Amino acid sequence: MTEQVFLMGTQGGQQGGGGYLAFLPFILIFVIIYFLMLRPQQKRQKAHQRLLTELKKGDRVVTNGGMFGTIAGFNEKENVVVLKIDDNTKVELLRSSIAGRIEKGSS
Repeated sequence: MTEQVFLMGTQGGQQGGGGYLAFLPFILIFVIIYFLMLRPQQKRQKAHQRLLTELKKGDRVVTNGGMFGTIAGFNEKENVVVLKIDDNTKVELLRSSIAGRIEKGSS
């Protein structure tokens, strides 16, 4: 009977060291999620922020709503862009509502 208790005790001692290994799958999942989802999203945000800071008068842009126009001016104090839609039509938009710049040759 004492031998059985001793054997049971050694089996329990071997499992005690595996506590750190139990977290290994969670750590691997977090690393995979970081490189597949979070990091590319951060890169896109930085690229969009850089685009917004590099905008200048005369750039042809598209808004998040799908409206095309040419930048006619800025109001830096209110973070507003004046967008010229047509010859007689100008619209004020938040700078953050600009989705992208249209290249000269694509229109």
